[in-house]
Amino acid sequence: MSDPHPAHPGRLPEREDKRTFLQKVAEFIHPGPDSTEELIETLAEAEDNQVIGAESRVMLERVIRMADMTAGDVMVAAPRMDLVNIDAPFDELLHLVISTAHSRFPVYQGERENIIGILMAKDLLKLQRAPELNIRALLRPAVFVPESKGLNDLLREFRGNRNHLATVIDEFGRVAGLVTIEDVLEQIVGEIEDEFDIPEDDGDIFGLADRTYRVSGDTSVERVCEAFDALIQSSDPDESFDTIGGLIAHEMGHVPKRGEHLQLGGLHFVVLHTKGGAVRWFKVSKVEDGSAGG
Repeated sequence: MSDPHPAHPGRLPEREDKRTFLQKVAEFIHPGPDSTEELIETLAEAEDNQVIGAESRVMLERVIRMADMTAGDVMVAAPRMDLVNIDAPFDELLHLVISTAHSRFPVYQGERENIIGILMAKDLLKLQRAPELNIRALLRPAVFVPESKGLNDLLREFRGNRNHLATVIDEFGRVAGLVTIEDVLEQIVGEIEDEFDIPEDDGDIFGLADRTYRVSGDTSVERVCEAFDALIQSSDPDESFDTIGGLIAHEMGHVPKRGEHLQLGGLHFVVLHTKGGAVRWFKVSKVEDGSAGG
């Protein structure tokens, strides 16, 4: 028997609308959001109505906002990048790895702009076991992305090529900074705990292999003075600070950024890690006689 309602030649069958009559009426009365801000407001209403939890609402909102963000928005700027010189001696490389505690480093030759590859910190162990190895043999390909690269696309590429770090290039082809997969994921889930995030009761001053120290920004000024037998005080006699992080920020006159440094009370402070606008860790060493400042 022939079909009493044959399909029109070349026409695809219409997609079945599985919405109920009540759903259609509800959507007519309360249409869906037409903009990003309306969608975010809808999520806030869903939280208020206990449809979703607060953490879920925050994460979903971050996912939505991330669609408008680029690599340039979250990158570490070029002046604050920790780079490896391909011609540096092994001891210097090891010192950089220990002091910065990164797992990956862009490697340059000649000028800092000339990035030729990526060095994994763990690969330096191969040099210790086989000194005859050339460090060039340990380099992995460098990935370059424009500042305008969308974070959604960047995350997709990170997952696809299994790279965790990319060098960011500006519109003139110069190195603008670097971005990691952690920088991107933090836009969704918030700050990610890493090797610097040590519970306070585990200590706040740690000795490093290169005879310097790692000091938590939350450490009291009094404790730092006792530990280093130093007199550390504000240049402003009317100001007093409980933590070394607060004091250093005051002396710098702005929120410190990774890589910035200051000499105070005969000590050299280098900012290792910041989170939430505050210094989490400093690298501290004693200033040689005759060069102390502050």
